Amino acid sequence: MSVSLALSNYMSKSNRDKYTLVIGLEVHAQLLTKSKIYNTDSTEYGSLPNSNVGVVTLAHPGTLPKLNKKVVEYAIKMGLACHSTISRFNIFDRKNYFYPDLPKGYQITQDRTPICKTGYVTINTKEGERDIRLNRIHIEEDAGKSMHLAAETDTLVDFNRAGVPLIEIVSEPDMRTSDEAYAFLTEVRKLVRYLEICDGNMEEGSLRCDANISVMLKGASEYGKKVEVKNMNSIRNVQRAIEHEFDRQIECIENGIPIISETRTFDAGDGKTYGMRTKEELNDYRYFPDPDLSPMHVSDKWLEEIKSSMPSLPRELYQKYISEYQLSEYDAQVLTDTKEVALYFDEVCKLTKNYKAASNWVMGPVKSYLNELTLSADEFPLSPKIIVEIITLIDQGKINFATASQRVFPELLKNPGKSALEVAQQLNVIQDSNQDSILPIVEEVIKEFPLKVEEYRNGKKGIISMFMGEVMKRSKGKADPKVATQLLTKKLEEV
Repeated sequence: MSVSLALSNYMSKSNRDKYTLVIGLEVHAQLLTKSKIYNTDSTEYGSLPNSNVGVVTLAHPGTLPKLNKKVVEYAIKMGLACHSTISRFNIFDRKNYFYPDLPKGYQITQDRTPICKTGYVTINTKEGERDIRLNRIHIEEDAGKSMHLAAETDTLVDFNRAGVPLIEIVSEPDMRTSDEAYAFLTEVRKLVRYLEICDGNMEEGSLRCDANISVMLKGASEYGKKVEVKNMNSIRNVQRAIEHEFDRQIECIENGIPIISETRTFDAGDGKTYGMRTKEELNDYRYFPDPDLSPMHVSDKWLEEIKSSMPSLPRELYQKYISEYQLSEYDAQVLTDTKEVALYFDEVCKLTKNYKAASNWVMGPVKSYLNELTLSADEFPLSPKIIVEIITLIDQGKINFATASQRVFPELLKNPGKSALEVAQQLNVIQDSNQDSILPIVEEVIKEFPLKVEEYRNGKKGIISMFMGEVMKRSKGKADPKVATQLLTKKLEEV
C-alpha cells in the first residue's frame, strides 16, 4: 500500500470516529395479488409492455377505483409480524406529485391513517440482537416504468406496473451502521417471504429500498441533514451506498461544504452516489383524502381471522430451534433463512429426536443438492421420512455418515421411491458390527506392521489412524469404525 493511500485510509478512519451515522430505511414491497390494488388488471411480471392495462389504470374519465381486499389482508399480516398496531379506521389519500408514469398524475396512498402504526423488527448482527423501531407500514399503488433505450432520445413508458399494490415499511432512524441496515433489510425480506405476500426479488424490483442517511457529531442531540438514496437493486448495494454516503457527508462537513437535503442515485458500477434533485417537503405533495374511495373499517372478526391464518415466523422458529432442539445460533439462523428449508427441517424433526443429525443433513447434503440445481426445498425429491431413515441407519451403526452421504444419498436421489435400508443393502454397504468377524482382520493388520506397533507403544498414538485405514480397506469399508477402533486399541495395548 502506498504512503498516500495509507494516510488517506487513516484520515478517513479518524474522521469516521468523530461522527455517528444515522440511517432510516423505506422499503417498498410489491404484494403478490393476482390483480391490481384498485382494479382487476393483472399484476403478472414480465408481460408485454402495456398489456396489463385497462381503463382504470389509464385513468379514463368517469372511471372509479375499487379497493382490493386482499391487499389490506397482506398489509395487516406484515403489521402483525412486525408487532404493529393495526388501524381500524382507514382513509386513502392522494399524493400529488409529478408522476410521468402514473396516468392519473397522482398516487393513491395513506397519509394520516397508515394501516399499521409503530412496531419493530428484530435484527441480529455481530454486536448482538436489537430491535429496529418502525414508524409505519402503509398501503399505496406502484407507478409505471419509464424506459430509456440506448441511443434513443425519447422516453417510453410501460404502465403494466402502474397500480400494482405496495406496502411501504418505514423505519425510524434507529440504525447506526451499514451492517444493521443490511440485517434489517434481510429480515424484512425474510418476513415477506414467510408470509407469502411478496417474493422479495430486488433484482426484479418487487422489493425496493430507499435509504435516508445523515451524520452528526458523536454526542450531538440533533440529526444532520438527511439525504435519500434510491436506485439500489440488492441488499449488498444498499450497504455499499450507505458506506459511500457516510464518507461523502463527513468529507463535506470537514471541508465546510453544506449537506444538501436531496435525492441521490447509486451507481453500482463505481460504488458512488450522485445528486438527482432536491428533496421534496411534505407540503409539496399536497395530500388530501381521495374522494373516490370510501373509508375502510377493519372489524374485530376480520382481524382475528387474519391473526389465526398467520404462519410460524422466522424469529419464532429461530428461538424454537435453539431452546427446544438445542441447536446452535448458527444452525438456527441457516435453517430459518428460507421458509421452505425451515418447513422441511420441521417435518424431519417430527420423525426423529436426533435434531442435531437432522440439522447436519438439511444444512449439508440437502442444501448442497438444492444449491447445485438452484431448487427450493419444496422441490427436493426425497421426503423427510427418507432423511430420517438415513439418520436411523447411522444411529444404529449400520452405515457411517461418509458412506451415507457419498453413496446412499446420491443413489436415493436417483431412486426416490426406495427406502434407505433397501439402497444400503443393494450397495452392500451395511456395516459389520460383529466383533468375531472384525477381530481376525485387526489381528492380521497388527501382525503385518510390527514396526508401526512399536511406534504406537512408544507413544505415537496418532498412528492408530493408519491401522484403521488398513482395517477399513480389508473389510471393504464394512467394518463398524467404532467397534474396529475399540478392538485395535485393545490389541495394540496387549502387544
